[in-house]
Parts: sequence; structure tokens; C-alpha cells
Amino acid sequence: MKIGPKYKLARRLGAPIFEKTQTAKFAASKERRKAAFGKPKSAFGAQLNEKQKARLTYGISEKQFKNYVNKILASKGGSQTDKLFEVLEKRLDNAVYRAGFATTRRQARQLVSHGHIKVNGTRVTVPSYALSEGDKIIIRPESQTAGLFKNLDERYKDITVPEWLSFDVKTKEAVVKGVPKAKPGELMFDLEAVFEYYRR
Repeated sequence: MKIGPKYKLARRLGAPIFEKTQTAKFAASKERRKAAFGKPKSAFGAQLNEKQKARLTYGISEKQFKNYVNKILASKGGSQTDKLFEVLEKRLDNAVYRAGFATTRRQARQLVSHGHIKVNGTRVTVPSYALSEGDKIIIRPESQTAGLFKNLDERYKDITVPEWLSFDVKTKEAVVKGVPKAKPGELMFDLEAVFEYYRR
């Protein structure tokens, strides 16, 4: 999926949704832009903005994102925002990123697409593959010596794996051990506004 200039998109949406924009420099430019162009958006514009932030954070096409939302809208029971967060987080590409195998979600998609990742011993090449509790994710043994994973041990010193994943540093194995739950203030987008956008 082509995204376009990341800094330009992040500035337009008003959030550092890409890893490369999560810097002090971007934060300063965001504040300057807010002061210069502080005109409030319409309700529709604000909802669209939140939808775009969520979609681009996970690098998902409009069609696929809409399908996720529509399935949840058609389902019964439970929190819709919790369900959407769980669906997004349990994508294989996101889990590969969250486990620290990749430094960005874009790189994680490439690792999966190129066959470097196994789930429960089977090579999976579909980034949107939906994980279930108990699934085990590893780097394919034949790929472990590749340059992509050269500094993995050093990288793990600065990585915090989310609570719904466990990770064994020695075996380099990640396991889905629970349901992803968004912590207050963790998200850069409003999932309720996303549903409001699609309900209109």
C-alpha cells in the first residue's frame, strides 16, 4: 500500500502516526502549525481525521479497514472500540512489530510477506493474518542469520513488549497470551470517532 510523504501526512493529521515522525523535532513543528492554523474542524472532518490516523498507523488500506469496522458494527455484544483495537493489534504484521522483530510496521509487513516469519511452525506470508491466543511466532530458522535480524539482541534492551504478548529472549519466540487492551492515553486516535464516521 502506497502511503505518500510521511511527514506531510502526519502534519496534516496532527499526530506522529509513523515511527519516523515520533521525534522532538516533529512535536515542535506540530505546535507551531497548531498555533498558525488552529481552525477547528467540522464534526465530519474530525471523524475523518481520526479514521485516517487509525488506518495509517497500522498501514491498512481503506477497503480492509472498512471491512473490519463493518464486521464489528454487524456483530452483537461487547465494546466495539475494544473489538476493533483487538483486531488491529492481532494482525500478524503488527505482532511482529510489537514483539520487536521489526523496527516499523512497514518493515514487519515486508518480513511477513517475504516469508521470514512462522506461526505455530508454519510459514505465513499474509500480513493481515489474524492471530489467536496461544499462537507462537518465531523468525524462520533459515532467516535468523539474515542482516535484518543482526542487531536483534541489542534492540531488545530498548523494547517494551505489550502485556498481551510474551517474549523469550533466548528462543526469540513470541506468544499471544491474552487480549490486547488499550491503556488510557496510549492511542493517538479516537476509535469511537472512527465508528461515528462509518455510522453516518
